[in-house]
Amino acid sequence: MIKKNIKKSHVPFRLNILFLCVFLLFSALVLRLGVIQIVQGEDFERLTEQTENVTAKSSAPRGKMFDRYGRVLVDNEPTFTLTYIRTQNTKSKERLEVARKLATFIDVDTDKVTERDLKDYWILTKPEKAKAKLSDKEWSELKPKAAYQLQIDRIKEDDLKEISDDAEEMKVAAIKRQMDTGYALSSQSIKKGLTREEIAKVSEHLDILPGVDIQADAERVYPYGNTLETMFGNLGQIPEEQIDKYKMRGYDHNDLVGVSYLEKEYEELLKGQKAKKKYITDKSGKPMGEPIVTPGKRGNDLVLTVDIDLQKKLDSILANQLRDARARGNPHADRAYAIAMDPMTGDILAFGGTKYDSSENEYIEYSYGTLSEAYEMGSAVKGASVLTGYETGVIGHGTVLYDTPILIPQTEPKASYTKMFSINDLTALERSSNVYMFRIAMMIAGYDYQPNTRGIPWNRNAYDTIRYNFNQFGLGKKTGIDMPIETAGINGGYDVLGKLMDLMIGQFDTYTPLQMAQYVSTIANGGKRLQPHFLKEVHEPSNVNGLSNILVEQFDTNVLNTLQMSNSDIDRVRNGLWRVTNGSRGTAEDEFIGADYSHAGKTGTAQVKDDRYNLSFVGFAPYDNPEIAISVIVPNMNDDGNHVNQRIGRQLLDAYFDLKDKPKPSSPAESDADEDAN
Repeated sequence: MIKKNIKKSHVPFRLNILFLCVFLLFSALVLRLGVIQIVQGEDFERLTEQTENVTAKSSAPRGKMFDRYGRVLVDNEPTFTLTYIRTQNTKSKERLEVARKLATFIDVDTDKVTERDLKDYWILTKPEKAKAKLSDKEWSELKPKAAYQLQIDRIKEDDLKEISDDAEEMKVAAIKRQMDTGYALSSQSIKKGLTREEIAKVSEHLDILPGVDIQADAERVYPYGNTLETMFGNLGQIPEEQIDKYKMRGYDHNDLVGVSYLEKEYEELLKGQKAKKKYITDKSGKPMGEPIVTPGKRGNDLVLTVDIDLQKKLDSILANQLRDARARGNPHADRAYAIAMDPMTGDILAFGGTKYDSSENEYIEYSYGTLSEAYEMGSAVKGASVLTGYETGVIGHGTVLYDTPILIPQTEPKASYTKMFSINDLTALERSSNVYMFRIAMMIAGYDYQPNTRGIPWNRNAYDTIRYNFNQFGLGKKTGIDMPIETAGINGGYDVLGKLMDLMIGQFDTYTPLQMAQYVSTIANGGKRLQPHFLKEVHEPSNVNGLSNILVEQFDTNVLNTLQMSNSDIDRVRNGLWRVTNGSRGTAEDEFIGADYSHAGKTGTAQVKDDRYNLSFVGFAPYDNPEIAISVIVPNMNDDGNHVNQRIGRQLLDAYFDLKDKPKPSSPAESDADEDAN
């Protein structure tokens, strides 16, 4: 019997189980979608309208500045600031209401309220009167912006008196002005330096002052008064033309930044990290819930190269010597400058300027003139002149030249202060011979000098040759100091042969006191032109008094260029400068008698008018192992024999060595006590 194959008509059991699972999962998915869409739909729709990209920031204290021995020069004084943060949908009338309430709790300065501010405030607070400024036809025909401007134009002085004559209204207008200055969700300062009473009143009513807060803040203070105050620099609003640049670096429109000198130069190091409040807002911009707060951080602390004790001594020396010079019959002498720097590192040890303020009859701090004002420095540059003679090959060690007046056609006789006759290079430096330098200049120019002989050719490229060599010392070039501005002095250009000769004795081009300090440092250290600098170290901010041990950055000595001159040439000139302060006929020998340290230097007298002289001095000590190099300039003296330049130089060097091994006071009070004891 043949068996037939019979097909099974039912689905295998395991496949049925699979179908059932798929069915159950699909049902659960449908159910879940239904719950999301029907039950939770409104909640999720609201969530989709939220945004998390709005962050409010508040200021953070800047870093402090210390002197080289860790004494605070620029500090932060704790204060409290009233701030306001407006949301994107806050109306002007709502801000006005808050301003009116605040005006009952705080006092504010109204001086910054402008006429335009008052007009805007008048329109807001006098809506009916403001509407009446335009006719119905004008309201219907003009666009809102044009209509508003026409209202502004038609507001009269008598209208504004309704506000300006009311002290309380002016307070409200001033507060409202500050509230409107910022933009949405930016922290805007309403008043800095709240009193305790104001803090208490505002704190009690914060629940009715939406957007208002009280924040801990800090203001710059200077424990040593106005000492070096101008070099520290100032804070101010971001300049309008630089707003975009600062915004790209994370700044807000209303931030205070360094706008001059060290505050500006080291803005990125000094600025703090702001505290941040991250808001979740709805579609209309209204914050929802509590913000996420990120704490701020104070800026880094700077250790400067200056010794504040030496700086105070320098300020006193300059003021006293300038006062004495004026008392001796020099009414045009209204300023004096001096700089002390470490010739081996470029550290600025002291940096002083004093100016006589005739309107107040007092002597004021004027240190920035040391890098912004340039003068004819006179014979103080002759170290560079002799080295230029060596380098160009027109003189050598011991070359003898004849010092008698130089007679060039159509030029006044050019002479030294006395006839020195046959002298060599060292004597020329010791006695400060002009004629020796004149002859070097003429030889560089290829001028075969014969008294009163016309028509002798000379090479005008000698100007370039001399300036190139002077530039190697920093004379006529910016020093590279870590400041946002400095001048390079004035290049007198190209002129007659007589002016070329003047260039060699420092009476044609002009140089800054800082350039002169860099120049003498280059000779003192054996030929390296170093970048002068104020920054020594950068430290992490400390939560206690004093510096933290965490070093962020350290300034390394920066050699800008090395002289092409040989070591023997530089040593020869160094010896010549030693003779200036030590030789029997040295021009500064009298002022340096009795010093208990070895020294060298060069005096300078530049006649700038018939009866006016710039008196300068450069020097360094100790002679064999220099620790300090100085430059001094007192312009516009009537008496070229006053020696005020030399006295300042001697007293500054004395002060350095007197202070060198003494304990360093830790505060201004201790420093003042030490001075009183002395």
